[in-house]
Amino acid sequence: MRRISCATALFGEPLTRCFDDDETLADALTSYFTDYEPASCFVAIDGTEVVGYVIGTRDTAAMRRVFGSRVLPRLAAKAALRGVFFRRKNLKFIVNSAAGLLKGEFSTSRFSKEYPATLHINVDARGRCRNVGSALLEHYVEFLRKEGVVGVHVSTMSERAKSFFEQHGFVALAEGTRTFLRYCLGRDLPSFVLGRKL
Repeated sequence: MRRISCATALFGEPLTRCFDDDETLADALTSYFTDYEPASCFVAIDGTEVVGYVIGTRDTAAMRRVFGSRVLPRLAAKAALRGVFFRRKNLKFIVNSAAGLLKGEFSTSRFSKEYPATLHINVDARGRCRNVGSALLEHYVEFLRKEGVVGVHVSTMSERAKSFFEQHGFVALAEGTRTFLRYCLGRDLPSFVLGRKL
């Protein structure tokens, strides 16, 4: 999971042009889910290799509290020990991400009542075009139904991902713009929040 999270972090490609510490990136993308809600983590395996995963939470509001109080302090301490904050590329990424956060570019809290669950899904190159993502998503949705969750939402910056979720019964809840990678990519990115009632 950690390998795939880094290899697919930017539209299915690595984030290395903007951030160069895979250990910290993998921690940020996966550690809440694996450490605090492992029952909500599922992988697709081809032979002995993990080729995709879906990770999520049944309660986004609870996840935010735990991430802020437990995961983020540990993540920051580990990143500091690894010297992440002393590399110009990483510092620019962190500062711009923090600015985007303060502007509310990542906020989906207004959807947490009707769509309390959320998810992240990634499939590596070996699993693409083989319905791995569809199988993972539907497995996760069925898991949420059995848990009594009333709805799930997802956030993406990819038109392709937006279409994928719409094909699986998600509807658009909000659209916006994310500016936090403008310094690196030279452009703003679209932002989509989609939800599916369960």
